[in-house]
Order: sequence, then C-alpha cells, then structure tokens
Amino acid sequence: MSPKIFGILLKNIKYSLSIILLIVVSQASFSQELNATVRVSGQNLPASADRVVEDMETAFAQFLNNRRWTENTYAAEERINCNFIITIDNMPSVSDFTATVQIQSARPVFGTNYETLIFNFADRDWSFRYTEDQPLNFNPNAFTDNITSLLSFYAYMILGMDYDTFSNLGGQSYFELAQQVVVNAQQQGGGWDQFGGNRRNRYWLVENMINPQMIPIREGLYQYHRQGLDIFADEEDKGRANILEALQGMEEISKLFPQSIAIISFFDAKNDELISVFTKGDPADRREAYNTLVAINPSETDKYQVIIP
Repeated sequence: MSPKIFGILLKNIKYSLSIILLIVVSQASFSQELNATVRVSGQNLPASADRVVEDMETAFAQFLNNRRWTENTYAAEERINCNFIITIDNMPSVSDFTATVQIQSARPVFGTNYETLIFNFADRDWSFRYTEDQPLNFNPNAFTDNITSLLSFYAYMILGMDYDTFSNLGGQSYFELAQQVVVNAQQQGGGWDQFGGNRRNRYWLVENMINPQMIPIREGLYQYHRQGLDIFADEEDKGRANILEALQGMEEISKLFPQSIAIISFFDAKNDELISVFTKGDPADRREAYNTLVAINPSETDKYQVIIP
C-alpha cells in the first residue's frame, strides 16, 4: 500500500471515529430528563454574597439537568420543562442560608402548542449550607446534605407527576424514590418529617401521592390529562366530560381528606385552566362543574362564578 493511500485511509478512519463520537455525545446530551431553569434571588443578602448566589444558581441547574434520574432515554424535545425559583430569605451566618422555593413543571398537550402546568408547589422551609464551588453529591441510599436532598426530592416528584399524566399510576416508582429521600432526611427536620403543625411539607406531599386511599387523585391526573386535555382539540365535549369526571373522583377524596396537600397543589396548578375549560360547553355541565369545584376548593368560589352560564 502506498504511503498516499495509507494516509487517505487513516484520514477517513479518523473522520469516521469523529462522527461516531459526535453521535454518542449528542445522544448522551439528550439522555437527561429535566430541562430545569433555576433562578436564585439574594436581594435580602449583603452585596458580598452576590458571587456565591450566582454560583449557587449555576450549580443547582447543572445538578438537575446533567444527572440521569431514570433508566430511560429522552430526546431533547421530550425533556420536562420545570422551574425552581429560589428566594434566599436570610443568611444567619457565613455559608448558612434559609430559603423558600417555588417548584413548577409542565407538559405539552397533544396536538397543540400549549403546555399545561402539572405541578406547582411552594416549599417554605429550606435551610442549607453552601460555599462557592461546592461539589454537589447525591446518594439515594443515605442523607448527604439538604441541598441535594431537596433538589433530588423534587426531581423525583416532577417525574412522578409527569409519568402519572401519561399512564395510569405510571409515576409510582418515582414517588417511591422521593419517599426514600424523605426517609433518609427525616432526622433533619425542616420540612422532612410528619410532626408539627405544617402538613404542607415534603413529607406530606409524597405521603399523599403514595397513600393507597389517595389513588383516585393520581387516577384523576391521568384522566384529566391523557383522556381530557390530550383529546380536547379534536373532541372538546368528550375531553371536557372526562375532566369533569376526574374532578368528581377527587371530590370524594376531598371529603375524606379536606386539607390534602395533593389536592391543594393540584388546584394551585390548575385553577385558571379549569376556568378556561368550563366557561364553554353545555350549560348543565358548566353548572355541574361549578358545583364540583366549589365543593373541593371553596376558597376560590368567587373566582369560579364566571363558569356559571
């Protein structure tokens, strides 16, 4: 073989290997499940904390977006859009922070350009330690720190909610993983345990989602989204009827557990959407929807008035 031909072959081999490597890297970059936006506000902190707040924002986003949370492969367009809006309330000492976090996630509605909010939760009890360039390590089998525990807990909750909307009770394994995070962190207090007067914390949120008595709520998530919103563009009346049926299933649970955080969280995400759905359609169905919504969520009675024909 002449040196010239050998050189051409070597060049082609290198080119082919480069293409293969590019494909592998490209596929790996799409394997993660979350497309999380993290915003950290440190307005209540001294200016000297600005750098660590910026570093925190980048580190938290990388932790959520670069880690694989499931065994499944996601294409770029399949990643779950979610927001973590973190407001630092106080810095009791250097590297110690207290914060509130608003967590939201959405999923697309079939046949439309519309994204529906499926999870909207305010976590008001988070304390953690953080220093600039701190590595974030998570062990699903043991407590490491309050940062990775909280971020991982909500990553699993987001996945569980998302899977529940695509298949009936499909998010079970992710809720169980979220529960394991709670079990590992329970000794830390601060939103991780069942004691005290706060039943709107991490412990009760995941407890509601894995409690067998609460299954109609999760079945309602599937019926509402897959059998309601996803067919709405083509079969509006049927979609609306299925959404109403899902709400009526939740109404039965609300009678047993009137302060259920799962139901409160559902309506925090869905109130505006429900009003949009039921301000049209058959007058009798609209009246029935109004009565159901008021029975479940009486604090929003005035808001639901626009549904009545």
